[in-house]
Amino acid sequence: MSSWASVGVLVGGLVLVVAGAELFFDALLVAAGRLGVSAFLLTVVVSGFELENLAAGIAANANGLPDAAAGTFLGGTTFLALGVAGLGALLSPLRPRPPGRALIWTAVAGVPLLALGLDGRLTRLDGGLLIAWFSLTLTVVARAGAGHNVEPTPQHGRYVLPKLLAGLGLLTAGGELLGEGIRRGVANFGISEALLGNTAVAASVEAEEVARVATPARRGRPDIALGNILGTIVHFVGLNAGVIALVKPLELSDVSVHLHLPVAAASAPVLAAVLAWRGGLGRSEGAFLIVLYVGYVVASVLAAVLA
Repeated sequence: MSSWASVGVLVGGLVLVVAGAELFFDALLVAAGRLGVSAFLLTVVVSGFELENLAAGIAANANGLPDAAAGTFLGGTTFLALGVAGLGALLSPLRPRPPGRALIWTAVAGVPLLALGLDGRLTRLDGGLLIAWFSLTLTVVARAGAGHNVEPTPQHGRYVLPKLLAGLGLLTAGGELLGEGIRRGVANFGISEALLGNTAVAASVEAEEVARVATPARRGRPDIALGNILGTIVHFVGLNAGVIALVKPLELSDVSVHLHLPVAAASAPVLAAVLAWRGGLGRSEGAFLIVLYVGYVVASVLAAVLA
């Protein structure tokens, strides 16, 4: 397969997983609306359920690219906490801040992942522990903001079950293409899989998060915008990391252990501290987070070059 053909496979996989996730997510919104679930609670619990990210991680690990697989939740967490939050605040300020308890638990959400991953391996036992931790953390974060005055979710929609199944089908096919595209890209271009997974792939798969954050903020719903970020971070460092390790134990390289893992674990506390200190995210806070993310990308490139 030629270099540009591998790029085409990678892009095709990204398109499929994003499209599948959007279809699946929209159907979940309607189903939850019919059950009368609050918008904030739904956002924290469901919006963070990033099936495209999970599919990409499982596929990459199955194709023998553990660092790229880890990048989907490590680089993804950093991109969300610094890049997405920063860009969202630049486009439309995110105020007021979420409840203090939600911020505290989001800040510590990555601590177990950091502790378990420092030995360079995430075993199936580690995966099970991370999923259990995720269940506890998500419950606390969701309950902390469940009392917010939020608008009801959509209750009308057709063909909910077929849309759910179609979304899952697209995610499965897209995940396979994405894993193959990553493998071919690493082979043909000589790109570090850790760099590719933690920056390009993580940002590409999560690019739609910027719109998911900016749109509700622009419409006067910063609570939902921030709920999306907090909920997704909790999912990434707990559920996604745990499920990927359960499917196949994950081996981490030195650069993942010493750079991408600690930065991902630290990015959530940084975001929580800024939110608590400034009472939300204005454009100056957004610019600060973007500067931090650019610094991380530069460090990632240098680590790949010097490796």
